[in-house]
Amino acid sequence: MEAAYHDIHRDIVELSKAGNRKAQYQLYKLYSRAMFNICCRMLNSFEEAEDILQESFAEAFNKLGSFRFESTFGAWLKRIVVNRCINHLKKRKAELVYTQTLPENIMEDEAPDYEQIQLEVKKVHKAMELLPDGYRVIFSLYLIEGYDHAEIAEIMGITESTSKSQFSRAKVKIKEILNTL
Repeated sequence: MEAAYHDIHRDIVELSKAGNRKAQYQLYKLYSRAMFNICCRMLNSFEEAEDILQESFAEAFNKLGSFRFESTFGAWLKRIVVNRCINHLKKRKAELVYTQTLPENIMEDEAPDYEQIQLEVKKVHKAMELLPDGYRVIFSLYLIEGYDHAEIAEIMGITESTSKSQFSRAKVKIKEILNTL
């Protein structure tokens, strides 16, 4: 039995499926900013993010006929955007630094000081920009986009433990960078 999700933009999606350009533009306006932010976080390049955003929407509109409301349109589009970003990074031959073990000084239960982080959002964004591509992608997918490590492993073609390891290393690196900013 298929799960059908209620999509608040179902009418616009249906019109877009029928080829209505105004409806497609409306969908673009509704989702482009959020999808652009995903691209920027994953690619760390404004120009590349713009290109991937356009390619993602083109792909989404081309494949709109296959969209069956088994998820929300936004979730479906987000998957396209994330996959496009990852494929772009692979084409760019970004070398991901994978390791099998974690340093012993990493404490999973360390609680970050959220008030301080909120006050220094620009510093955190800058720190994320300075992360190596592999760390940044996994950090963004897990912490910001809400994917779990099993999903990240599937998307990236890595093991779940590698995803967890890279995320832990990214957290440590973010803290190091923040201490120098």
